[in-house]
Amino acid sequence: MTDLPDRTAPRGSSRTRFRRFVDDYRTRKLDARTEGSGGSGDKPSAPTSRRAYIKEYARWLRPHGWAVGALFVLALVTAGLQMAEPLFMRFIVDRVLLATGLVASERTRLLNYAGALFLLLIVVSNLLGAVKDYRQRLLNVRVMLTLRRALFERLLHLPLPRLWDMKTGGILSRISGDVDTTSGLLQLAIVSPAVSAIRLVIAVAILMTLNWRLALTALAILPGIVLISLISARRIRPIYRSLRKDAEAVDGRVGETFGGIRVVRAFRREGQELLDYLRGRHTILRKELFAQRREMVIWTSWGLLLGVVNVVIVWYGGALQLQGRATVGDIMAFQWFTFLLLNPVWQIVNSFSELQRSLAAMERVFELLAMERDKPDRPGAVDAPAEVRELTFDGVEFEYREGRPVVRDFSVTVPGGSVVALVGRSGAGKTTVTDLVARFHDPSQGRLLINGIDLRDCKLATYRRLLAIVQQDVFLFDGSVRDNIAYGRHDATDAEVEDAARRANAHEFIERLPDGYETFVGERGVKLSGGQQQRLAIARAFLARPQILILDEATSNLDTESEQLIQASMADLLAGRTTFIIAHRLSTVRRADLILLMEDGRIIERGTHASLMAAQGQYFRMVQRQAATAEQGAESLLD
Repeated sequence: MTDLPDRTAPRGSSRTRFRRFVDDYRTRKLDARTEGSGGSGDKPSAPTSRRAYIKEYARWLRPHGWAVGALFVLALVTAGLQMAEPLFMRFIVDRVLLATGLVASERTRLLNYAGALFLLLIVVSNLLGAVKDYRQRLLNVRVMLTLRRALFERLLHLPLPRLWDMKTGGILSRISGDVDTTSGLLQLAIVSPAVSAIRLVIAVAILMTLNWRLALTALAILPGIVLISLISARRIRPIYRSLRKDAEAVDGRVGETFGGIRVVRAFRREGQELLDYLRGRHTILRKELFAQRREMVIWTSWGLLLGVVNVVIVWYGGALQLQGRATVGDIMAFQWFTFLLLNPVWQIVNSFSELQRSLAAMERVFELLAMERDKPDRPGAVDAPAEVRELTFDGVEFEYREGRPVVRDFSVTVPGGSVVALVGRSGAGKTTVTDLVARFHDPSQGRLLINGIDLRDCKLATYRRLLAIVQQDVFLFDGSVRDNIAYGRHDATDAEVEDAARRANAHEFIERLPDGYETFVGERGVKLSGGQQQRLAIARAFLARPQILILDEATSNLDTESEQLIQASMADLLAGRTTFIIAHRLSTVRRADLILLMEDGRIIERGTHASLMAAQGQYFRMVQRQAATAEQGAESLLD
């Protein structure tokens, strides 16, 4: 069961979802379901996990050790100066204002000296506090930037199935919202509790020195309220963890909605998408209010405590003053010190409450950082060969799900510089074979060799330098035409970019764009037609000068005339390159050196176009069917 507004979740109003959430919260099911969520494998117990994450955060702070130390010093000096403030007030009241043995002029002189020092103390204390706050924010920014860099780098190298599971919204939620939420962890988990504990010890010592009776009275009611507050704060953490998961799901659905806005509008689903979004956001809002109500109990309790302690000090202190056991200055100083005493205690409790929110986000950040990278280089891995002489599939099998192979007993040797065409019905495993060539996946069984070297023994980065891919579903970035063509070679000159565009039959339409090669194409190239997008992708492949080229329905979105023009320049693109072509139009693979007809993940026929046609097998029948279909289409157009 889940509270997420996802298509796999049970439908229901936000009220229904919230009630399920409250039931889970009260029965502690929420703790079990969300504790350690997001990781893989065995989940650690909550205390072990929490200690591990805080320890990991401390490791990230280690390079900033000097900055953390300076922050501690500033915090302690500021706290020490603040602790001296009530003593000045006590001196002024008892030794100046209420001193009966001093003449008026002496009182005035002492008052001016004490007042000036008091003012200087407050100014210095606040200036140091401002410097401390700035240094703390600066340190937070540096740690957050380091975390974001590491998180983004890890996301770029995660296995594709993990990225698909997280979706775009989940990725953005972790790299933005979660990192932002952890920004206060340095203050909440380290600086504030440590400094507050020191201030607490100093305040108690001074209070006991001034008047132990008043001190014991003020301290008597603290332990109970602190214990209740800490227990209440601890129970808030699962709520925020659930909130982060809900926000990730809602953001992910928003990304899907606008990524598929054409489908949404075509099927008139705008109203339903809006309703689902509001349900998700209403559920999140209800949970936020649920958490805030529990936090308000803590805040209200501390406000009540502060008022009660002040009344007790004035009441009991007044009685002691009437008995000659306390002075007016003692009472006033006590009230100030009591505030300085309760304030650090409140900061510790509040830090613990806020810490739950940061810990919930921090767990998600470090869980992701702990995920294994996609295909890490083996020990002793070597650079991939600069020239491809041979690619060999040796009994390759691959399965996305255990026990369900999509490529079976795939064995073929591809000489370097040759063109291999993969044909067959949809779902035959053609794209999976090219994904294996690109090392998006590794074989579940068997080996894929380059010049006799297992691809898994090559450094992934050096092998990927040999590749260029043109897919049917072209992806263009929201940049200029020039940037998209030069995506694989940022050092390319303008002349090289233009030459690649000419070879891909793209130069003429680019020149007609408002700003030529500097025209922005929009997100995913939405400002261009499908054929224009595909020609830019082909130009990108031209410019990359790859050793291994993968064309997955690369000319499927082109009209017949543009396809014929590009086919003429394809010979230049394919020359000397090991090329894998996936095409449903069999007319585009006639010149391939080797045609592999696939069915159910296996090779059922192989050979050149001429040899396969001569064999009159399944390939022959496919060609005949396509030719007949093309003739019927031409006749219908003439009619």
